[in-house]
Amino acid sequence: MKIGGWLAAFAALALAGCKSGGDTTSASSTTGTTGAATTSGTTGVVSGKTFKIVMIAKSNDNPVFQFAKTGAEKAAEDLSKETGTTISIDWQTPPKEDGQEQAKRIAAAVSGGANCVLLSCSVAEKVTGAINDAVEKGVPVMTFDSDAPNSKRFAFYGTNDIECGKEVMSELAKLTNGNANVAILAGSQDAPNLKLRVQGVEDEAKKYPGIKIILVANHVETPADASAKVKQVMLNNPQVNAWAMVGGWPLFATSLLDELDPAKVKVVSVDALPAELAYVEKGIAPVLLAQPCYDWGRVSVGLIVDKFLTKKDVPVMNDMKLVRVTKENLGEWAQTLQSWGATVDPKYLAMAKKP
Repeated sequence: MKIGGWLAAFAALALAGCKSGGDTTSASSTTGTTGAATTSGTTGVVSGKTFKIVMIAKSNDNPVFQFAKTGAEKAAEDLSKETGTTISIDWQTPPKEDGQEQAKRIAAAVSGGANCVLLSCSVAEKVTGAINDAVEKGVPVMTFDSDAPNSKRFAFYGTNDIECGKEVMSELAKLTNGNANVAILAGSQDAPNLKLRVQGVEDEAKKYPGIKIILVANHVETPADASAKVKQVMLNNPQVNAWAMVGGWPLFATSLLDELDPAKVKVVSVDALPAELAYVEKGIAPVLLAQPCYDWGRVSVGLIVDKFLTKKDVPVMNDMKLVRVTKENLGEWAQTLQSWGATVDPKYLAMAKKP
């Protein structure tokens, strides 16, 4: 199968796996939208029969990036067989979010013989110089999840973050009949993608006179820190009865299952990892907007191979669609998570509708 066909087939498979019983959309699509980046450093990137991609996500502590790593490794394995070139993934993600450390690791990738860098930016301003330096030295860079739009990266794959934020708020407004005191859980205040999502939430909220944004809560992007932030906000702001979470960090743990009363508080969150399914089941988070984070790795590696091994044109902006997860399609989504290699509670797998 040709690489382009491989990508199309995978997108179709992701759609089929998630579509039953809920309002879901394709996991990925590409568009020819132009961006600030220009393609350069595209000559001399292949050395013999090997091709090394250094992958630098935001944080090793965030489980969404572990799925991205798994997807990248699977794509590298499959495409090595297809192309006859040994494609490897060199995982160089910092333990914690640190834009300056990411910049150092980009430079190290260049000196260490990388053929390409695949990056999710913690702070765009801190990595743009390192990206440009890499490209000027002949090592192309692609971004995923969180972009550096003013850099010389050749392509980006991820969610349209403003639209993502708007969708979170739109779903929350439906759940609350347009009347709610909302807290926005916003992750790192420096993350460019999360700032855009918050903007989207705030813009959409203006459409609803009965929606009031009480505060925007930033925090370290770990389940423990995010859960602590939610508890602190609820203690200090008892009027909050709805959460717009632009990332699912606190729901990656179970501590809030007994803290949030679904009769009093509603949550709409981005992400839908295995631990989050219990929040849907209990009614605390009736709607999750899943990022197919496995695709961050799998599709991105496919695009890199398309461009540098099969010499195809690749769009600058490549859109990843969110998947709406509710009780109606919880079983089908559980099956998708299992296909990524996740451990999923069998009771959710049993909810999948029979074909």
